[in-house]
Amino acid sequence: MSKMTSPMADDNLSDYEKLLARAKEKLPHETEVHERLKIPEPEVMIEGKTTVIRNLADIADALRREPQHIFGYLLRELGTAGALEGKRALLKGNVPTSQISDRLERYIIEYVTCSECDRPDTRIVKDGRVQILVCETCGAHRPVKVRKAAKQESKGLKEGEVYELQIEDIGKRGDGIARNGDYIIYVPGTTKGVQVKVKIVKISGRTAFGTVVA
Repeated sequence: MSKMTSPMADDNLSDYEKLLARAKEKLPHETEVHERLKIPEPEVMIEGKTTVIRNLADIADALRREPQHIFGYLLRELGTAGALEGKRALLKGNVPTSQISDRLERYIIEYVTCSECDRPDTRIVKDGRVQILVCETCGAHRPVKVRKAAKQESKGLKEGEVYELQIEDIGKRGDGIARNGDYIIYVPGTTKGVQVKVKIVKISGRTAFGTVVA
């Protein structure tokens, strides 16, 4: 018994294939380009008073940059200290994942993406003290401008000043944890959920220490 096919089914399949082909033709070329900009999400964990990015080396490979270059940028932008340990990056203090992701996005804009063709096929060369971003696709080149936003943000918190803060969490040593902008503030003798007036006694990078005042 021979297998019969329906002419209508063949027509439907043909129509489907035509629609699929048209849809692919209408896809913007930029979609393929931007897919290459995707990097692994930073795998962040807290170990005591240290923030660990477990896959910084993988992120660096995806961006075709040296881990040390990305790490130096993160330290400068986050205003903290740290060290590289194999594939991991160690940051002093408890740094929120959102801040790390934000700084990585800025790094891509400043040190990876061509400002002319918007592609990531670039490399960094040095001309004296100036870093030049050279695009391997369109040939464009531009100097990399180091942003000074981190220094400007430091004006938001000053040693000796008093701030009204909400204690959002408790650290492993029992100190209350509050936040002010990009700063993490440790306040001994406080409990989660309370609103207190805090005098800032010390600032180290984006980490601050305070005491409760009446």
